Parts: sequence; structure tokens; C-alpha cells
Amino acid sequence: MNIYVGNLNWNMTSDDLQNLFTPYGEVTSAKIVTDKFNNDRSKGFGFVEMSDDEAARTAISALHDTEVLGRKIVVNESTPRPEGERGGFKKKSFGGGGGRGGFGGGGNRGGGGGYNRDRGNGGGGGYNRY
Repeated sequence: MNIYVGNLNWNMTSDDLQNLFTPYGEVTSAKIVTDKFNNDRSKGFGFVEMSDDEAARTAISALHDTEVLGRKIVVNESTPRPEGERGGFKKKSFGGGGGRGGFGGGGNRGGGGGYNRDRGNGGGGGYNRY
């Protein structure tokens, strides 16, 4: 079973996390999530994987809302993200619908579109280079 552990002290290590869960059963992995853009500083949460679901449930009920290194931690069963959902940046759409002139509108060439480099007429919209 995969277990989410949140509201962790930022000084806590993955080894500390594993040691916290070991008394309840075999821990197959324990990882604190870090911010790779901020010197690998802890994001304050992590995941623990235990091989025995019953031991994992016991650990969840025993550790949830307990104080560890001065913070009350949140412990619950991790639920997988919906298929296709990932972190990171979302794609942005540039340009816009009709309108008049400028970057967002089509001026006298028609509406819709985004960044348009072709010389064709109509349907251009957005930023028209020509």
C-alpha cells in the first residue's frame, strides 16, 4: 500500500520517515518529495510504501494527527492521480478570437487564430506578421 504523509517538518529525511513506519511492518520505500529548483529542499510531504496492507492501515491509524518533530502530521492512503494528469506547466493558448487590430484581434483579416506568419488572407486573427 502506498501512504501519503503530509505536514512534515522540512528537516525530516527519507530515513527518518522510514524509521517512523518500520515499527508497524516492512517498509519497501520511503521518500520525502523535494523541490529540485530550491536546493532539494523538502516540500513537506512524502510517500511510504508498505508490503502488507493491514500493517499499513495500522500505521495510518496510529500515526495520523500525531506530532513528529514539532508538527502534527497527516497520514492517509495515497490515491493515484487520474490517468493523464501530471504536475508541471499547462500548455497555454496564445491569440484570441476576432476583434480589431493588435495582437489579439484579427483586424481586417477575420477572427480567430494565434500567431500567424503566413501571408494568406482571412482566418488570421492573433498576431499577424504580414
